[in-house]
Amino acid sequence: MSAPSPTPPRNPATRRALELDALAAILPMDRRDRLAELLTDDDVETLKHLAKEGMGENSLRALASDLAYLEAWALASTGNPLPWPASEALALKFVAHHLWDPAQRETNVNHGMPAEIAEFLRAEDLLRVEGPHAPATVRRRLSSWATLHHWKGAKGPFASPALRSAIRLSVRAAARPRTRKSKRAVTADVLEKLLKTCMSDRLVDTRDAALLLVAFASGGRRRSEVAKLRVEQLVEEPPVPSNPADSRSPTLPCISIVLGRTKTGEADEDRRALLVGRPVEALNEWLLRADIAKGPVFRAIDRWGGLEEKALTPQAVNLILKRRIALAGLDPKEFSAHGLRAGYLTEAARRGVALPEAMQQSQHRSVQQAASYYNDAERQLGKAARLI
Repeated sequence: MSAPSPTPPRNPATRRALELDALAAILPMDRRDRLAELLTDDDVETLKHLAKEGMGENSLRALASDLAYLEAWALASTGNPLPWPASEALALKFVAHHLWDPAQRETNVNHGMPAEIAEFLRAEDLLRVEGPHAPATVRRRLSSWATLHHWKGAKGPFASPALRSAIRLSVRAAARPRTRKSKRAVTADVLEKLLKTCMSDRLVDTRDAALLLVAFASGGRRRSEVAKLRVEQLVEEPPVPSNPADSRSPTLPCISIVLGRTKTGEADEDRRALLVGRPVEALNEWLLRADIAKGPVFRAIDRWGGLEEKALTPQAVNLILKRRIALAGLDPKEFSAHGLRAGYLTEAARRGVALPEAMQQSQHRSVQQAASYYNDAERQLGKAARLI
């Protein structure tokens, strides 16, 4: 009897791709193979360790994306993988390549990121901007770089005065107006247009109507929070009067959502958002029609209308919104899922809802951030811009 032939060895990228399957619920697995090529074995082990330590899903996803970019940039810039620890010179080079002065670039082609490095990163679908990076993006990647040094037990150069000074001066040179995540807010009037595209009895229309109403009415939940919402987070509350000033008025159904871990909150905080009336009815109809009693609330539906067990991804939530925007005859480029969050606060301001009450529902931690939507709404409705 001949001996069995040995199993052919897997190449490193394939092996890393299989190891990344353990993080499938967190990482953007549509890019799993790409990440596996860019990350090293040590990188994958670090990400698995951070997941085991309970790092938040959004933080880990951003960390993996930043790490892949840093590895690709280091390879293009130096011909070598990202070193641990990184030198101060390498960190300064990163800042120089990503934060530069467009005016100086016009007279000095060597200013900023070299063309061959930019071409390499574009070919890898990692670089999409033509000019300097947004300062917030550079700061986030440097922060991720520093975090990874910490978890690897290495001391990085990120607290050095020279690097801090370079960042400060570069940000000033590369200053650009701050843009919002969604150019336009999904206010109540826009939402009604989207809901009109969900009027058929198709299961996908029932799901999308419930998703849009729940995401908006619960305070403008982030797409990641909508995607990971589970039936176990829904708590049925006693019906509430339709007119709060009249306890004898007809009642409306009420549900509270236990938010758990969010971008700005921990899992053990007792933070809830309330749904009253129409969103509750839409949610109940979806759960009944889809026969969902536990697990993910919003799930994928295949092309034949079949319901899948897996939850929607945050990216899918964004695509659903954009598809409904297009069906409503609006421009998908003007909107993103974050427009639901902006739209909730804008609508609250228009209707005279007190800022603290709106923030309790939206769970904004920053008064400054939440108040910006109120300020915009008040200026649009005020007299200051209507003097002529």
